[in-house]
Amino acid sequence: MSTNQGQKRLLDDCFLHDKDRLRHDEALKLLESRVVPIAEHETVELSSAHGRILAQDVVAPRNIPAFDNAAVDGYALIHGDLRPDQENRLPVSQRIPAGVVPDKPLAPGTVARIFTGAQVPEAADTIVMQEDVAVENDGDDEFITIPAGVRPGINLRQAGEDLAAGKPTVTTGERLRAPELAAIASTGVNKLVCYQPLRVGLLSTGDEIIRPGTPFAPGNVYDANHYLLQTLIGSVGAEVFDLGIAPDLAGDVEKLLLDAAQRYDVIITSGGASRGEEDHVVAAIDKLGTLHAWQLAVKPGRPMSFGQIGDKVILGLPGNPVAVMVCFLLYVRPLMLRLGGGKWTSPRRFQVPAGFMIERKKADRREFLRGWIEEDAETRLVARKYPLDGSGLISSLRAADGLIELDEQVSRVSPGDMVAFIPLSEFGILPR
Repeated sequence: MSTNQGQKRLLDDCFLHDKDRLRHDEALKLLESRVVPIAEHETVELSSAHGRILAQDVVAPRNIPAFDNAAVDGYALIHGDLRPDQENRLPVSQRIPAGVVPDKPLAPGTVARIFTGAQVPEAADTIVMQEDVAVENDGDDEFITIPAGVRPGINLRQAGEDLAAGKPTVTTGERLRAPELAAIASTGVNKLVCYQPLRVGLLSTGDEIIRPGTPFAPGNVYDANHYLLQTLIGSVGAEVFDLGIAPDLAGDVEKLLLDAAQRYDVIITSGGASRGEEDHVVAAIDKLGTLHAWQLAVKPGRPMSFGQIGDKVILGLPGNPVAVMVCFLLYVRPLMLRLGGGKWTSPRRFQVPAGFMIERKKADRREFLRGWIEEDAETRLVARKYPLDGSGLISSLRAADGLIELDEQVSRVSPGDMVAFIPLSEFGILPR
């Protein structure tokens, strides 16, 4: 079921800024401050909610666990009955399997045989593991001998220690992974209000671009960006719609974009992100809506376009695959998660020694190198960079396990210098 919540829509000047060139942190701060969720809501069965973004808090209707229970198979007792400096021999007065509600409190000076998950009888406050006691029978009576030094409260899971009644279990904007679904299931809730997946139109551009399966001719380039972006967009939980390849004809590009803006929440293009004579995408967005061609002080991926046709978002990515992937991970991914109802996310960075040399790096520009972590000759973990830096080298994306980030103040890198490493797993990319 779809519900229209009347949520705030993006303003026409959402992507406007007043600088000729944006630094990386400035770009992220601007996007984070101006982007709001645009996706509608719908009710989803718990069993179908993996990967979705929650649009309404799930509140615990009761304590979880609902009652004090045993964390182990063993014996429940009253710690105050024990003499702390010696063994204690106590009779067994009850037997409590899981699923059985004790019908009376534990009698002082006795223990209850109890099993994992079973409700602890009233008065009992400590559970000893069955492996730690000696059991003996005297006729019909059973006794256990407990070693000295038992700590109070051990092996007892208290009611509400996981979650107290009335507290949010999972909150609005959280992505529903396996742990979140397990937490919700533990409350008994089976229907969730989630954001609908963003509908994303994906458009390639350029007369030279052809799709795999098409016979190759001189001057052609196979469309690697489409398949790269299709996978990356899907990784944020959005639905991808193929808009094909736009020819280098202004009228055709305008028609494609105008039609797409009627159908999709976001349109992503690859190639033609700057204002060259053949960049008809930029000109078309200028004519049909509002476009801001950003110049970013980053490498790779300096030119990017952010704009709107009405309240539909247009994102123009560069043409080189490395720049496409890096720009998507750094800027488009958190933007799309937020548009789709999620929380703004920032990847974690891990400081590791560099296992490479860079003699000179351009000042006032942030660079993202493709690389990986490995052991050096001294068995230290170091960051290695791919030996070539070209932004068209898909081989560098295949070799990399992460991005090595060099900020604007870095002018050279020597082996052993500490550098920031961002694993690709921080962007939801599966390890090999």
